[in-house]
Amino acid sequence: MARLSLAACAVAFHLCLLISSSASLRWLSDKSAAVTTPGHGLGHVRTRSAYHFQPAKNWQNGPMYHNGLYHFFYQYNPDGVTWGNGNLSWGHSVSVDLVNWFALDAALQPSRSFDANGCWSGSATILPDGSPVMLYTGIDARGDQVQNVAFPKNASDPLLVEWVKPEYNPVIPVPADIKRDDFRDPSTAWLGADGLWRIAVAARVHDVGGATLIYRSKDFLRWERNADPLYLAHAAGMVECPDLFPVSEPGVEVGLPASGAGARHVLKMSVMDTVQDYYVVGSYDDTADTFVPEDDDDCRSWRRLDYGHVYASKSFFDPSKNRRVLWGWANESDSVADDLVRGWSGVQSLCGEKGASVPGSVGPFGLLVMASGDMQEHTAVFFRVFRQNDKYKVLMCTDLSRSSTRDGVYKPPYGAFVDMDIEAHSGIISLRTLVDHSVVESFGGGGRTCITARVYPDHVVNGNSHLYVFNNGTGAVKVSSLDAWEMATATVNVLPDGLIAASSVSRAQAY
Repeated sequence: MARLSLAACAVAFHLCLLISSSASLRWLSDKSAAVTTPGHGLGHVRTRSAYHFQPAKNWQNGPMYHNGLYHFFYQYNPDGVTWGNGNLSWGHSVSVDLVNWFALDAALQPSRSFDANGCWSGSATILPDGSPVMLYTGIDARGDQVQNVAFPKNASDPLLVEWVKPEYNPVIPVPADIKRDDFRDPSTAWLGADGLWRIAVAARVHDVGGATLIYRSKDFLRWERNADPLYLAHAAGMVECPDLFPVSEPGVEVGLPASGAGARHVLKMSVMDTVQDYYVVGSYDDTADTFVPEDDDDCRSWRRLDYGHVYASKSFFDPSKNRRVLWGWANESDSVADDLVRGWSGVQSLCGEKGASVPGSVGPFGLLVMASGDMQEHTAVFFRVFRQNDKYKVLMCTDLSRSSTRDGVYKPPYGAFVDMDIEAHSGIISLRTLVDHSVVESFGGGGRTCITARVYPDHVVNGNSHLYVFNNGTGAVKVSSLDAWEMATATVNVLPDGLIAASSVSRAQAY
C-alpha cells in the first residue's frame, strides 16, 4: 500500500457502484401516464430514476410497515408537476421489499372543509391492536393549517386502499399564538409511560421563532398541548417534518422513544431558512416532554442528514427488521419549464465542520460518473485527506460544475467532512455510489456522510456513459477493491394481479 507524501498514513480506496441501465425501468403506463407529444413525459425517460421511488407523473414529496407490506404515503399533486397547495393529495404505493412499488388510488384527497385547500404532510401510527391511524395537516377553507385524523375504511384490507376522514375533524385547530400558515407535519405518535399518546408538530410561534410542539391524547380525538415545546429554534425561523427517536444502542428498542437514565435520542428537523435537514443527539425528558441537545443549541449548526440536494425527510420504524428507515425528498435541480416538459418532478432518496487551512493534502481522488466520451460532461465524486494537529480529516465532495453543458441547471459543488478516524480504519476509505439516471447518491466512510445530487447531462445518452477512477493528487492512492453492479429491472408504481386478488380493490379502483 502506498505511503502518502504529506504524512505517514496509508490510504486505500474501496469502491462500490450500483448503476441503472436504460432498460432498468418499468412503471405505470396507463391512460393517465401515457404521453403522445414528442419531447414530453416518456421522451425524457433518460432522466427519470429507475430504482428511486417516484410516481408515474407530476409532483410528489409517511411511510409505514403493516402486515407484511411497506406503505408509502406521499404528497402528490395529481393535476400538475409544480407544487400547488390547493390540490395536494396523499399518493399511496405499496411494496414488499422497498424496491418494487405498486400504485394504488390516492389515500387522501381534499374533500371536506377541514382540508378543502389541500392534504399536506403527516404520519401514520400503528396502534397496539395492529390497526393504523393517520394524522395529517389539512388546509381548511379559511386557509388555516389544522391537524386531522383518518382511519382505514376496512382494516382487514391488506392494501388499506380506502380511508375515512371523520366529520369531527380537525382534531387540533391552529392555536392563537401560532402563525395560521405555519402549523403542520404531525409526527408518528408514541405511547408514554402514563398511557397517553404523544405527537410532535412543527410550528412558528409569533415573535419567537420555529418550534416543535408536543401534543398528548388518549384516543386520537382530543389533544392537549404541552406547556413547553419539545424544542424551540429561536434563530431558525420555521421548521418542518420533526422526528424524534432513540439512538440505536444495545438493549434499546429503536421503534419507540426510550426512557430511563442514560437514554439518548435523535431529534431531526427540516429548516426552511436553509432548505436543509439537520439532526442532533440529546436527552428527551419523557415526563416534561422536552429535548435538550448534547451539542450546540442552534439547530443550524447541527449535523446534516444529507449534504446534497435532499429536504423534508421522514423516517419510520420497520419492525420486521428492527431498524429505522429514513426517506428524503430530492427535488429537481433544473427549471420549472423542464418539469413541465418531462411531466414529473421529484424523487425520494434511498437515506458540521468548517474547512481547515492545511499545507498539504492527498487527492482529490475518486470517481467520475455520468461522463461523456469527450469528458465535456462528468460528475466528480471524490475525497481529499488533510492533516492538521496530527489528525487526519477526510473531506467528501460531489462536484456538479461539469455535470451538464445545459444552461439554467443548478450545478453546485457539495461537500462535507467524514466523521471517521482514518488510522483506526487501517487507512481505508469506502465510497458507495448509486447512479440512477438523473440521481447520483453517494455514501462515504460506511455511510457516515451522504451526498445526493441531481444531474441533467445532454451528451450522456443511449449508452454513451463512462465511468472513471481518478487521482489528481501527488500522493499514491491504492484502489483496494472495486465492485460494480447494473441494477435489475425495478417495478415502479404498477399493481400486479396477485396483490389485487389479495385485496378488496378492483383493477379499475387501483388505476
